[in-house]
Amino acid sequence: MTTPCEVHLYAHSQEKARKVAMHILDTAKKLEKKYNFYDENSYLSALNQRTLLKLDYQSEEILKKAKYFYKQTKGIFDVTVGTLKQSMSCTSIEEIEAKRDILRPYVGSEHFSIEKSTLTFSNPHTLIDLGGFVKEYAVDMAVKIIKKAKIETALVNFGGDIYALGAKPDGSWFKIGVKNPLAPKSYIQDVYLSNQAFTTSASYARNQKIEGKVYSHIMHTKTMQSEVLSASVLSPSVVESGVYSTALMVDNTLDIPFAKLLIHSDLSQSS
Repeated sequence: MTTPCEVHLYAHSQEKARKVAMHILDTAKKLEKKYNFYDENSYLSALNQRTLLKLDYQSEEILKKAKYFYKQTKGIFDVTVGTLKQSMSCTSIEEIEAKRDILRPYVGSEHFSIEKSTLTFSNPHTLIDLGGFVKEYAVDMAVKIIKKAKIETALVNFGGDIYALGAKPDGSWFKIGVKNPLAPKSYIQDVYLSNQAFTTSASYARNQKIEGKVYSHIMHTKTMQSEVLSASVLSPSVVESGVYSTALMVDNTLDIPFAKLLIHSDLSQSS
C-alpha cells in the first residue's frame, strides 16, 4: 500500500500476534500486487488489456460489489473512473480537459458486465481502477484473519481506513481522531469505536497540481452538489465506510444507511 499501515493485536502470546500480523501483511501485499492499476503485469492490467476475462472468485466478488455500490451511490462511486487517469500524463490543463472530454463517454460501471465469472466490456476504452476499493477491502480481509485466529481485540489502520475489533483490555473503546481539514496535523473531533469501521475522505489528501489547478485524488464525472472538506462514515465494514465517505465528498446530500460526519469549509460539522 502507498500509505502507512498498522495493526495492533491484543493476543495471548507474542508469537501468535506475530504470525497473524505476517499473514495480514502477506495478504495485503498480494492484493496490492494483483490489483495494481499502474503495473502492466498485474492481474488487473490483464483485465484492462482484455487478455484475461475469466475472473477468479475474489475478483468476481470485488467487481460485483463495485457495481452494487455504483448503483447505491447513484453513479458517484465508480471504478471505471480509472479511464480518466489516461489524461493525467498530460502536462497542461488544456490537454487534460481535451483528453477527458474524449474519454468521458466510456466512464460508467454499466460499461462492464459479469456473466458466469466472465468479464465483458462494452467498448475497448473503459478501464477499471480498484485503487479506491482494494485498501478498504484489505482491511476487511485483515479483520477476517484476526477473527479466524480467535483474537478478540485489535485495531487495524491502513492509511486512515480503520476497523476496531472489540474493546481495549481495560474495557474502553478505541479513540480515533478526525483531522482538521485545514490543519491536518491537528484533530477536530474524537470518535470512539468498538466492532466498527471508520473512514474519512478529505480534500487535502493526495492531490495533484498542474498549472496551478488542483486535481483531487477523488476522480468522478458528477457535478459537485455541495462541497465539504472531509466526510467520515461509521459502518460495519471498511469497504462500506470507504465507499460512502468518498461519495459524500462529491455529493454530501447523498442519503446513506450509516452514521456520517461532515466537516464544512467554515469547520462547522453536520451528520
